[in-house]
Amino acid sequence: MSEPVVLNDVLQWPVYGVAKSEKDESLLRELHRLTGLHYEGCAGYRAILDKFGHARAATSLAALPFLPVRLFKHETLLSVPQTEVVKTMTSSGTSGQSVSQIFLDRQTAALQVKVLARIVGDLIGPKRLPMLVIDCRATVANRYRFSARTAGIQGFSMFGRDVEFALDDDMSLNIERVRAFLAKYPDQPILMFGFTFVVWLHLVLALEASGETLPLQQGILIHGGGWKQLQSQAVSAEAFRQRIGAVAGLTRVHNYYGMVEQTGSIFVECEHGHQHASSWSDVIVRDPVDFGVLPAGQRGLIQLLSVIPHSYPGHSLLSEDEGEIVGVDDCPCGRKGTYFKVHGRIQNAETRGCSDTYSR
Repeated sequence: MSEPVVLNDVLQWPVYGVAKSEKDESLLRELHRLTGLHYEGCAGYRAILDKFGHARAATSLAALPFLPVRLFKHETLLSVPQTEVVKTMTSSGTSGQSVSQIFLDRQTAALQVKVLARIVGDLIGPKRLPMLVIDCRATVANRYRFSARTAGIQGFSMFGRDVEFALDDDMSLNIERVRAFLAKYPDQPILMFGFTFVVWLHLVLALEASGETLPLQQGILIHGGGWKQLQSQAVSAEAFRQRIGAVAGLTRVHNYYGMVEQTGSIFVECEHGHQHASSWSDVIVRDPVDFGVLPAGQRGLIQLLSVIPHSYPGHSLLSEDEGEIVGVDDCPCGRKGTYFKVHGRIQNAETRGCSDTYSR
């Protein structure tokens, strides 16, 4: 069995401060180590690599073997003994859909938390902020149903204090409660978190329908979980930002891209509307026909790389999302590494985002 990673070594990496040419060496070394770890520890992963003749000694990130993310809906993939599993995550899914099961040991769970803390800290600073969750408390009340939506709220709540929920359990906006919360922190930054469609339906549209506004000029909104339902209503990312600004005064709005199969390894939108890969992750865009690597500016399937998964073989996954690389190391925001855009789910793929699968 491969020796365990020393968490401090990985966590010493700067969040976005290393140029891709320098980052690739460290990332490839760690991902190559994880490939060996999962090959030895997971019989299903080993059978797949053997079947397709993948060489484990990849010489580049693009040469690393990858799994289709849908595989986790149909197979139990685990690289540690079942007795070491401390948490089982499930993806969101509409009625009748299969869900992914992701098994975490203590090491993987610890990496998730610490990497996420570093990424979020880059946005909001080192201090915990008063936090407003655009959801209802019932979403996190059931400790036995740990969905991706629950995990998102609980995960981001680590960066907040005096956490308040903007919605009642019937998902109606409680404007009086929100105003009372904001009155406690005048002229102070407020961390806000919610899933995209929930924020849109129960904050933006609710305020527009009532003719009310909220003084959230100091808010920093982090939202994610899918755009499919918004796209079906012809709501673009730009329109989302413009309309939430009109009813709440919000100007700091950051969408994030990620999936439960790589929890903690999120790609956060910068001030210029680009999703950024941190030092602990990267993306490759592949041709959906032959899976060849596509250059910047061409749309294809997004492959996600992450050093976090140690208890299951989720370190190199081919998503069902379409996107394109925009650039490397030269985003106007100053963050180094790959930055990209996500264009949505591929045709005929299941709706699976945390907020996409929410229904009234």
